[in-house]
Amino acid sequence: MPSHEPRGPRANPARLDRAAKRRIFLVEDHPVTREGFAQLINYQADLQVCGQAGSAAKALAGVDSQRPDLVIVDLSLAESNGLELIKDLKSRYASLPVLVLSTHDESLYSERALRAGARGYVMKQAPTSEVMAAIRVVLAGELYLSEGMRTKMVHKQVHGQSTPAQCGIESLSDRELEVFGLIGHGHPTTSIATQLHLSVSTVETHRAHIKEKLGLAHAMELVRHAVEWVNRQS
Repeated sequence: MPSHEPRGPRANPARLDRAAKRRIFLVEDHPVTREGFAQLINYQADLQVCGQAGSAAKALAGVDSQRPDLVIVDLSLAESNGLELIKDLKSRYASLPVLVLSTHDESLYSERALRAGARGYVMKQAPTSEVMAAIRVVLAGELYLSEGMRTKMVHKQVHGQSTPAQCGIESLSDRELEVFGLIGHGHPTTSIATQLHLSVSTVETHRAHIKEKLGLAHAMELVRHAVEWVNRQS
């Protein structure tokens, strides 16, 4: 006699395999770089990329629809700043872990990223094994920083800043540092205002604060200092 007990759907091995993987959302504005990292992540047995975006707006929409386990963010994005995106993500999804994967100097940006809400910072130049380790550490609920950066932060806590120059740059707010970088790339005030969706007067205020914090006397000195700093970062 046939059984009339309810029967669940037959398990699909492929679906179970996908469900076991942790889902990653990639935010990177260079398509080739983004696809390269996606392939590296998808090659891992326990990880998969569930979505990609090249701008903050698309990232927020994609995260909202995909609800990933982790978001990987570059700090340089089309029409936005990665630090601002991290702050937006944390305000919307407080428990969603974010890992920064960037070419920007970790000695200057890693603490800013952590303050914004990221759970880790790894350089793009790091070996693939280190990047994957960083992903798994953050997914496990822990913080990730390179060994060198952890040592530097401990040294900073014990001894304070090591040089006056570091004190000057690190004293800039996230927005001031963003303006400073754009100045170094040759953007005039009106262009900076347009890119950052700020008024010209607000950008001028930021420029004045930057000059004061860095001990610079006039606009030409600010431009020269910014260009030199950008070149050193490159």
